[in-house]
Amino acid sequence: MSRISRPVGILFIVVLALSSLALLTLHPSTPVSKLFRSTKPSRIPEEYYHTEFESAPLPNATDSSPLVRRANATLLMLARNSDADGAVRSMRDLEDRFNRNFQYPWVFLNDEPFDDNFKKRVSVLTTAPVSFGVIPKDMWHQPPWIDEERASAARQKMVDDNIIYGGSLSYRNMCRFNSGFFYRHELLQPYRYYWRVEPDVHFHCNINIDPFVYMQDNNKTYGFTITMYEFQATIPTLWSAVREFAALNPQYVARDNSMGFMSDDGGTKYNGCHFWSNFEIADMDFWRGEAYSAFFNYLDSKGGFYYERWGDAPVHSIGAALLTSRSQIQFFREVGYEHNPYTHCPKEEDLWERGRCSCDPARSFDYDGYSCMSRWEKFMDSS
Repeated sequence: MSRISRPVGILFIVVLALSSLALLTLHPSTPVSKLFRSTKPSRIPEEYYHTEFESAPLPNATDSSPLVRRANATLLMLARNSDADGAVRSMRDLEDRFNRNFQYPWVFLNDEPFDDNFKKRVSVLTTAPVSFGVIPKDMWHQPPWIDEERASAARQKMVDDNIIYGGSLSYRNMCRFNSGFFYRHELLQPYRYYWRVEPDVHFHCNINIDPFVYMQDNNKTYGFTITMYEFQATIPTLWSAVREFAALNPQYVARDNSMGFMSDDGGTKYNGCHFWSNFEIADMDFWRGEAYSAFFNYLDSKGGFYYERWGDAPVHSIGAALLTSRSQIQFFREVGYEHNPYTHCPKEEDLWERGRCSCDPARSFDYDGYSCMSRWEKFMDSS
């Protein structure tokens, strides 16, 4: 359940091998001073930083200061009972690095009831409220209108082609749920913003900002830390469906959108770039809104979650890129984050020091050959 787009198989092994060789040219012989970027790109303003990771407001703060406000937000984890060890590791990291000072509530969702062991092990890690929910069957299981004979044949073809999770029906259920249903769950209804946290991830830097308040104040819709190429064999018809939707519904396409990041030829072809959705901080009012609802429903009607293996990462990414302004998408460069085998580590020395980061910037995935970060920066610089 918790492994979104984990690279396995021949293609990914080759890519990883090439990436590792590239990193070896920089580490360990590269001087520390050369590991950081000297530029100071767009970043979260100073007024959003807590100076010493304090939970109490600064002496000169006012009621309107971002340092004394909290947003209507939650930390969200989708997990199974068998994920307890990984859930504890992720939660412990985020509590230590962020939430022990900000006290945002946690919501845990599962397609079956959580057992007492899971509940006890995660609840002891925080003083913030914790809720546990079961996903309704109509949100999780393959819908009855899917042609199972066709879907089964497609799964077998992907197994034969050695595509990761190619034969998994539960993985497809999860991708569809994350794409179009999680924000409809009753436990999420009280909240506007969420931070998606997966089992067995790591946070390597103190997070001295409240990303929810920053997004709220600055009209941000979607936040990410890692961007990469999608495995095209899993989404052969996704882009054609996106183009059909845009042609039929031009009123939903944002004027200053980010399609230039995801297509190199004006939208004819998809270059595969997407935001890695195992980390995302986003506005559920956007997912719940008219534009994204129409977008998801159109894609869902095509059956690609089951006849192919459409992931929630490209679906969320394309939806955010197409239906919002580029200025509403936020790269959280300040957050040191790892989902094996990839890590984002701040490449700016002042951010790395300020966050007391434990990650090695020389091993950050940002400018790896499989990363789309250079494309994102080039696209944003062109705006």
